[in-house]
Amino acid sequence: MFPGPLGASLAGKAAADGLWSLETVDIRDFASDKHRSVDDTPFGGGAGMVMRPDVIDAALHQAHSDGRPLIYLTPRGRLFDQSVARSLAEADGVTLLCGRYEGVDQRVIEAWDMDEISIGDFVLSGGEAAAITVLDAVVRLLPGVIGSPDSLSEESFEQGILEYPHYTRPEEWNGRAVPEVLRSGHHKNIETWRQDQAETITRSRRPDLWDRFVAAETNKKG
Repeated sequence: MFPGPLGASLAGKAAADGLWSLETVDIRDFASDKHRSVDDTPFGGGAGMVMRPDVIDAALHQAHSDGRPLIYLTPRGRLFDQSVARSLAEADGVTLLCGRYEGVDQRVIEAWDMDEISIGDFVLSGGEAAAITVLDAVVRLLPGVIGSPDSLSEESFEQGILEYPHYTRPEEWNGRAVPEVLRSGHHKNIETWRQDQAETITRSRRPDLWDRFVAAETNKKG
């Protein structure tokens, strides 16, 4: 499953340039039986299987380095967002544990004091796709990966709101014209228009983000 899309585009080029690297660990390599079993039935009954704490523990002893964030990707974790991506980009690497089946035995989660993170309110077949999502969001924030640092500062969520709409040539397409303000060359008016658009879109599409943005702006003024 890895590197998958991380081996292409910006992330792939950055890896080839030595700006970041990825090491994958097969948890089955740490199983102790001939079938390389990593899971077992849950205590208390119920459907599905649970990943064994002893196998996970052995894998982490090889894969994890002290001082690095240790993240277990699970639907019950705190929500992954741009602020989490920024904090991981500033860390000296990160270890991601990809769950499968019904999840991981709680005891090993607690023993390793894992940070449980979710990429959204839905369930995947495993944590690998979530790990690729997290890594893509983090890698693009590393120095040298994005050509123009200014492009990062104007993206969605960097200012606490969604990004404004974008337009390019041709100036008219299928009877739809590029907004006049963007063709005016008046930088202040363009900046104001973009901010208004970003706020309007956030207010209508993500009222949760809008409420947090308003509260943050009020705190700044207070």
